Amino acid sequence: MENSPVPSKEMMMKIKILHRYDVSPPSDSVPATALPLTFLDIPWLLCCPMQRLFFYDFPQSPSSFAQTTLPLLVHSLSLCLRRFFPFAASLVLPLEPSQMPYILYSDGDSLSLTVAESTADFAELISDEPRDAMLIHPLVPQLPQPRASDGGRAWPLMAIQVTLFPNKGICIGVQFFHVAGDGTSFTHFMKSWASIQRSEGDPTCIESDDLSPFHDRGVIKDPNGLKPILLKDWWSRVGPSPSPSPSPSPTLHAIADKVRATFVLQKAHIDGLKAQILSQLKNDSLDLESDPIHLSTFMVTCAFIWVCITKSKDEEHKGHDQSSSKSNDDKLCHFIFVADCRDRLEYSIPLTYFGNCLGIYFLSEKRSSLLGKSGLPLAARAIERKVKEVRTGAALKEAEGWMRDFEIASNGDLVTVAGSPRQNVYDTDFGWGRLRKSHMVHIDVSSAISLAGSRDGDGGVEVGLALTKVAMDKFISLFEKGLKSFMSS
Repeated sequence: MENSPVPSKEMMMKIKILHRYDVSPPSDSVPATALPLTFLDIPWLLCCPMQRLFFYDFPQSPSSFAQTTLPLLVHSLSLCLRRFFPFAASLVLPLEPSQMPYILYSDGDSLSLTVAESTADFAELISDEPRDAMLIHPLVPQLPQPRASDGGRAWPLMAIQVTLFPNKGICIGVQFFHVAGDGTSFTHFMKSWASIQRSEGDPTCIESDDLSPFHDRGVIKDPNGLKPILLKDWWSRVGPSPSPSPSPSPTLHAIADKVRATFVLQKAHIDGLKAQILSQLKNDSLDLESDPIHLSTFMVTCAFIWVCITKSKDEEHKGHDQSSSKSNDDKLCHFIFVADCRDRLEYSIPLTYFGNCLGIYFLSEKRSSLLGKSGLPLAARAIERKVKEVRTGAALKEAEGWMRDFEIASNGDLVTVAGSPRQNVYDTDFGWGRLRKSHMVHIDVSSAISLAGSRDGDGGVEVGLALTKVAMDKFISLFEKGLKSFMSS
């Protein structure tokens, strides 16, 4: 990989806003509905807004787009929101801890749809190569400001922007608050909208029982009384002015020094990585017979990336401080991942449940251990053990401490995982041909890496990453060195 030149502000802002729409479900198609937040929703009140971009080749002129594609997109979105109405609703946050936050939909509620045109280089935007992180931010829509609502504030939950690159491509950008629904719910929404668009506005394509979202929050049981515990922890964090995010929108300052890139681990690389880690574990005299290890693609990918990021940031720290102290080596590095719990709890939850149904899992290892020669097998073993816990009935074992654990982790050296190869994002088909590229933009500010199944459908994994230039240069070197060692071992 070669570093692309840093684009000027003028290059980044080659975008013109053409229209703004307020898109609602069809009139009188959704009754006024209040959805309570479950204990699985509460932790996501602390999460920055989710931001995802979908790029497609789209060799259409602006006039043709305005006359044919755009009206159908708006109509299809309206029809889709009939089933996925929470994304047109608002999150109502009270000002007093004695009241509960909830999601409220009223007839006529809408989401903001912005239509724009860009003269930026489409090929560069869909490239895997490193580039200034700010380059793609103009493609992300802005969420509307909150409004007063019954002794609290109502926050719109989603905004969408469609950007046309004349005669070249199109980008659908979405920003939404995670508290409305998890990645599975969001992917379900996007694929449903795409299906209606592809079928030229026929909503029956998503109306069978196995395709419709399930909105009854009553299916989420809370026998251990976790909701009041998590709500209390949330109130203690946000104080008298609650919002659904620590920072509703990333500032230019937060991303000004970031470079982002996509790294692809092909199936052959992953197989080689698994073999190398198993070999190292055996060499480290771990008893794999009494305590067998099963390494999945997710585990080895996360372990490899975690170690590479830790080493890359070590390079960055050396640049700031030439003295390396033992206390710095003893610092903990934190890793957080989530797992879909729809099929992991003691009771049945429909696979199309709309909301958050994720367990949150925390790992910590000494920085010096991850930097050592056994850092990779150590990381893989730690992730594997945590996944094994989840699979053997302990999905909610640490739920009571989720808010406090996240606060501890976020104040240290942290890597989190966003997205999942299981969501098959590259199957989001609007009828314009295969999705060329998807970016998770919020990783620029959230200490996260993004994971997606390879767009080639070959069993590989795409990893999205944003780091400072110094750290990114080191990461690229470590990543490429690692791939060579996996393939030669």
